[in-house]
Amino acid sequence: MRVLIGTPVYREGAYALEKYLANQQQIQQACPDCDLVLATNDTGYTGELDAMLRTWRLRGKVITYQVQKPGYAKSRLWNIASGREAIRRYFLSRPEAESLLFLDADMTYDPQVVTILGKELSGQDAVFSGYRFRNNRIGLSGAGCLLLRRQALEKIRFRCYEFTNGQVINEDNVAEMDLFRQRCRIKKGFFLAIDHYYSATDARSLRPQKVGLYRKVFTSAFARFCLIRASVVFHYNIPSKGQKIKWALTDYLKRVSVGSTRGAPLF
Repeated sequence: MRVLIGTPVYREGAYALEKYLANQQQIQQACPDCDLVLATNDTGYTGELDAMLRTWRLRGKVITYQVQKPGYAKSRLWNIASGREAIRRYFLSRPEAESLLFLDADMTYDPQVVTILGKELSGQDAVFSGYRFRNNRIGLSGAGCLLLRRQALEKIRFRCYEFTNGQVINEDNVAEMDLFRQRCRIKKGFFLAIDHYYSATDARSLRPQKVGLYRKVFTSAFARFCLIRASVVFHYNIPSKGQKIKWALTDYLKRVSVGSTRGAPLF
């Protein structure tokens, strides 16, 4: 087993799990040298997940974990962060595994995902492949399709921040900050086709495409480190707010462009 695919799973968010597991079957057929690990904090769910792995004839294992969080915490992100951290530790206990690929249970991927990202990992320590979010926007910062080398995983741990003012910084953002701090080489792009499900039938699709100059600069490792680190210092999720401002400005400029081509006044 050269590549371990890891996915946190919780029962309430398993509306697309059958599609995900069918996709995992395609991925394992395309890449016989990969295994799957599902992580859940629901000990009563493990038997059902084990049965699903057998039904889909998948090479894999189900592990359990406990959610670690401060007493005041309310965000479900602690569940996700604890799940990713449990998978990271399980991966490090498997010396035969060379890299860890995080995939999400509400997405399906090009069956060649391991090969595609494996090529992009050459000369890198971590590769993020972007996908569509719930608002149909596209982004490059999520861990829903993230391939990491063992050397990188030995230097970081998955964690999130939740401050008493209610502001939260996602575990994937914190991991990105820590990777940069540890001088890991990070690559981002839209390298493969990904369908992101928001119900059992409704999905947002993204196909491979080039990254524009503005996005390339805005999501560079250094820019992201500065924004995320500042968020930790000031207890405010700056990247999330900045993203919303950027989307609003983009929509406005599109409306202005359409209006000017029709001869309508700009203001």
